[in-house]
Amino acid sequence: MDTAEVILSVLVVVIIIVSLLSNVLVLICFLYNPEIRKQVPGLFNLNLTFCNLLLTVSNMPLTLVGLVSKAQPGGDGFCQIVGFLETFLSTNSMLSMAALSIDRWIAVVFPLRYHSKMRHKDAAFVLGYTWAHSMSFSTVATCLSWVGYHRLYASCTLSNPRASSRTQFVIFTVFFHSFTFLLSFIVLCVTYLKVLKVARFHCKRIDVITMQTLVLLVDIHPSVRQRCLEEQKRRRQRATRKISTFIGTFMLCFAPYVITSCPTLPPLCFLPTPARVGR
Repeated sequence: MDTAEVILSVLVVVIIIVSLLSNVLVLICFLYNPEIRKQVPGLFNLNLTFCNLLLTVSNMPLTLVGLVSKAQPGGDGFCQIVGFLETFLSTNSMLSMAALSIDRWIAVVFPLRYHSKMRHKDAAFVLGYTWAHSMSFSTVATCLSWVGYHRLYASCTLSNPRASSRTQFVIFTVFFHSFTFLLSFIVLCVTYLKVLKVARFHCKRIDVITMQTLVLLVDIHPSVRQRCLEEQKRRRQRATRKISTFIGTFMLCFAPYVITSCPTLPPLCFLPTPARVGR
């Protein structure tokens, strides 16, 4: 192994450890906190956590084996099962994050009607769609033998070694990423922009009340007044920072999954990309 492969292997090990620890902690919080279990978003978080855990256990160790051995881990049948899980779990994770954004949008924009609009059975219906959506794409890819070991990715994933069905595979890949990654990204942006708009409106109202109070308190010390003004500024920035972090996390986790599919789409992409190491 050269230096780049050693660094990449170490990075994969670090990602596996961090992913296991973080998702296990989320699972422990869900199991031991009854308040979280009562809340509707807890179902989306639980589904997302399980998908991430299964993806970490099933895909990433085999990616590490592929990097070290430079060969397919296991037989073709085993690799197809792993590729099916990789496609299904990745899709489910993206849609779960989109479902969380829809839940937060309803909670912030329609707070008085939230409990009537987003009940546990509504959350179960949304999760049912995410599972059906994920299952349909992964099943089609598996039935058409479009999952297998890919040397560039060093893992079992979407792959089409047959030239005869290359056009169909390109069309499938474009539809898959459009109705999964792109759709989830658009949902996240639209919902959280509306949440940010409401948050800024409430911050503006709080700022007006604060300024009126400061005007009435003529004897207030200048340092206290300055701290109040600084707190107003931090309040305005806090909502933007949180929303940007959530959307940025989505892009950081799943954009490489889409970008590394470019080598399979020669009409659209021409640059080589690094190996996919999982999420």
